[in-house]
Amino acid sequence: MQTNDLRLLKGAAIPTLLVGLVVVVVAALLAGGGGALGAAIGVVVVSAFFALGILAVSYASRISPMAMMTAAVVGYLVRIIVVMALFRMFREATLFEPKAFGWGALVSIVAWTAGEIRGFMKLRILYVDPAAGPPGQGGPR
Repeated sequence: MQTNDLRLLKGAAIPTLLVGLVVVVVAALLAGGGGALGAAIGVVVVSAFFALGILAVSYASRISPMAMMTAAVVGYLVRIIVVMALFRMFREATLFEPKAFGWGALVSIVAWTAGEIRGFMKLRILYVDPAAGPPGQGGPR
């Protein structure tokens, strides 16, 4: 994992866990222990899936830019489908409060995405190699 990827992971995970803690406390106040457990499960599931997504994109970036983009898009699609499937599967759960799970997951998704956006903006990654010349000139023939 490159240092930029680690900084991005940290920049998204820390706000998500802080916001997740607030959601767990609010769920505990509104729905008791079942609500706190549901919200905590939602925060943990989203954090784990989104962290794995960053790790997959980081690994794919060492292969090629095309692999990195493919990993990012497919990873995002898989994460959303899995979270939607969990919403549906846990709809009638009795061990914890399903609505608290949903709110915990949704708030965590928003917090993680905002943290990633903020992290990308702070990375200042060059999208053009300043040492390279104009395209099509001076390359091997």
